[in-house]
Amino acid sequence: MSRLVEHFDMVRLLFDFGLVILIWMVQLVVYPSFRYYKKSDLMRWHERYTKAISIIVVPLMFGQLFLVIFQIVEVFDVVTATLMGLVIAVWISTFAQFVPMHHAIAKGDLKDGLLRKLVRQNWLRTFLWSTILIIDATAVFYS
Repeated sequence: MSRLVEHFDMVRLLFDFGLVILIWMVQLVVYPSFRYYKKSDLMRWHERYTKAISIIVVPLMFGQLFLVIFQIVEVFDVVTATLMGLVIAVWISTFAQFVPMHHAIAKGDLKDGLLRKLVRQNWLRTFLWSTILIIDATAVFYS
């Protein structure tokens, strides 16, 4: 394995770790806290929150995607292909499920238990990103 790919392994692991810390904080603290806001206060806070969290999430997600694509091209193996599949699953989940839910919150459309649904469905991304980190850390430290 080339030294460049080895360095990319460690950088990818840092991106994965950052996303796992972030998703667990969102899952256990941020999303559940939404239920404690009055609708008008939640809409104001949500606008500020989504702008602020995007500064962190967007570079981490794109960085993770770029790194796994680079490694798929450089070293195609079962681990990297699995990680690629999991990263794609996170992206699909984010844009198919969570972007629409956040748009509904921004508009104040909180019907049908949206805030509970947000927390419940976010367990999928929490599981996916945690799994990515476990697989990646295992691959980096035990290969």
